[in-house]
Amino acid sequence: MTFKKINAWVHLWFGIASGIVVVILGITGCILVFEQEIRSISSPWFHAESNGKALLPPSKIQEAVLRSLPHKEVHSVWYHGENHTVHVTVNSDSTVYVDPYTAKVVAMVDHEDFFHIVEEGHFYLWLPKEIGEQIVGWGTFIFFFLLISGLILWWPKRWNKKSRDQAFKIKWKARFKRINYDLHNVLGFYSIIIALLLAFTGLMMSFQWFNKGVFWMSGGIDQPRIEAISDTLSMPQTKMLVQVDKAWHKGINQLAEHNPKDIIVSFPEKASEAIYVCTDMFSGTWRDVYLDQHTLEVLPASNKKLLDENFAALIRRVNYGVHVGAIGDLPTKILFFIVSLICASLPITGFYIWWGKQRKSRKKGRKIIKNTYQPA
Repeated sequence: MTFKKINAWVHLWFGIASGIVVVILGITGCILVFEQEIRSISSPWFHAESNGKALLPPSKIQEAVLRSLPHKEVHSVWYHGENHTVHVTVNSDSTVYVDPYTAKVVAMVDHEDFFHIVEEGHFYLWLPKEIGEQIVGWGTFIFFFLLISGLILWWPKRWNKKSRDQAFKIKWKARFKRINYDLHNVLGFYSIIIALLLAFTGLMMSFQWFNKGVFWMSGGIDQPRIEAISDTLSMPQTKMLVQVDKAWHKGINQLAEHNPKDIIVSFPEKASEAIYVCTDMFSGTWRDVYLDQHTLEVLPASNKKLLDENFAALIRRVNYGVHVGAIGDLPTKILFFIVSLICASLPITGFYIWWGKQRKSRKKGRKIIKNTYQPA
């Protein structure tokens, strides 16, 4: 009984302390789950017709951007596969979208769009990064343990029919107070596995100590970071744009195992810098590859193919895809959307339960006082 009282006290007050954070993370998470799908519908500049033409190489895309924006520097080109525009990162607050079949600049879109604002709320609560990151991280940490303490509170004292019905069913025909309790208690139980997964993967992204701890417990051994540097002594006179185009071709035809034409290629700024190629982008995972700018050899700083990774590294690689529900495509996204919505509702329904008990306690107290001082 003492343990249950302490657990109930922790669940109540830690829930009140982290409630606002959990509500914001839950609602913004619901929106971000379907970010790509919403963007695809609401942004006509995402689409391009191939009409039988081949994709143009990065050098042609850069040339088209510099014709329209002569004073800008192109940092990278992101191809989104067939029948989609490529988006080009330049030293500006806008993202440039280019038709990869005609090299026509289709649109310039401000980076500070709706989804960027939502991301700022999900990552930092619209606060300065240093402060917001810590609040989000520790709010998620508290929520993780609230889910466990909630499971303890949910656990029926007896497993008879009445207790099972109370634990697993929402009594829709009851008064609002009872429905609210069931929404907190029953939906909290049904969503607990995915909710724990969301919190766990969120903690992996929030805290380095947590990430490293999980990596170590999974059997991984952290190695010193290898810097991706090109050997300038081998072929220092190589033309950079020619090599970038060759790196793009190599990424599509040799490096990629999944979605080969969904690829990011960077433009090195100096001879010692490697060419960055991001490939194998599927289900929220990707592979970072660094190519020597002169020889196009894969440098040791590159990721292995996903299936060649050990278990500990695999957890790190799939963490983001699991967190956003992309690991299982649309069915998983729908499931994660529902659970994220439930997570956002738990502090609200929980607060109403507590507030109702406080009102009942105050009414009872006033009744006792009234009866005590009533004349005989």
